[in-house]
Amino acid sequence: MQVQKIRVLVVDDDRTVRRMLAAGLQQDPTIEVVGEATDPYNARDKIVELQPDVMTLDVEMPRMNGLDFLRRLMPQYPLAVIMVSSLTEEGRYVTLESLKAGALDFVAKPGGSGGDFESMILDLRQKVQMAARVDIKEFVKTHLTDSKPFARERAQGSGISLIVVGASTGGTQAFSYILERLPENTPGILVVQHMAPGFTGTYANTLNKHTLLEVKEAETLDLIMPGRVLVAPGNQHMAVKEEGNSMRVNLFEYEKVNGHRPSVDVTFNSVAESSAASSAIGVLLTGMGKDGARGLLSLRRAGARTIAQDEKSSIVYGMPQAARELDAVEQELSLEEIPGAIMNLLESHRPGAPR
Repeated sequence: MQVQKIRVLVVDDDRTVRRMLAAGLQQDPTIEVVGEATDPYNARDKIVELQPDVMTLDVEMPRMNGLDFLRRLMPQYPLAVIMVSSLTEEGRYVTLESLKAGALDFVAKPGGSGGDFESMILDLRQKVQMAARVDIKEFVKTHLTDSKPFARERAQGSGISLIVVGASTGGTQAFSYILERLPENTPGILVVQHMAPGFTGTYANTLNKHTLLEVKEAETLDLIMPGRVLVAPGNQHMAVKEEGNSMRVNLFEYEKVNGHRPSVDVTFNSVAESSAASSAIGVLLTGMGKDGARGLLSLRRAGARTIAQDEKSSIVYGMPQAARELDAVEQELSLEEIPGAIMNLLESHRPGAPR
């Protein structure tokens, strides 16, 4: 029986880039590039004509950029989209805004070497395959509808000292949803989001503008404290470092773990081995692969409370599923339920609160 190929439309104003992306994608026998487009107007016509399963979309184009096109496209014609981004500050910002507008994921254009391009193409193929499996109409219905944050009461003093979060594909929007619903004095939060270098800083700055908490890209020896969110930088692992009664972060560039740097497992395991383990909450969100699953198990065994996102609300149910199969998950919840569950745990661990 012949396997149906994933039909891809490549959109980029640079002819050389289009040709290279198309050739690279078609090295995968499960992918067929059915067309190319030079700009959003041309892409609109090709979408109607060719009905692709997935579209790769350049961020910066003449006449209309990728973000504006996406905002117009998704409500009318839901389509699985992977952004192809430049490494400029504007390109990074527009890319992250595109994830809010409905893009499933992104890849960064390489700086120049052939090895970088091969790595990017491999990443793009994997993300195209992931995108083709997403029920895009359900995704638009559940992830792009406006939802107002519920009222955030100031958290009472809690025995929980640290919240550690891991995510990959779909995680930027999932974590943003959670963060917008947490009060300003929430215990310190460490976030590991699989993301290329440069994008993590832009991501942290964007989050910082839309939450009551301080959000910043982590730097070595940053203090973990209530009201602060530290995002692991791209291409660096993040671990905790104890100094007396305080905790700080340590960053390092050891080998990739589970194919990632930063790795969720590295951070989760570090917290599990610290004195904060029994007063921590571990949260594993949507993402491809298994990174974070074993780390979440280590956290649970060390006394932490553990939460994973459920299949229905995950864009990709890879990491949470792997954790569930290891019995690392204490509560498996929809994205909408996770902020409330965190608040409940903070309250139940308040000194003097009934257990």
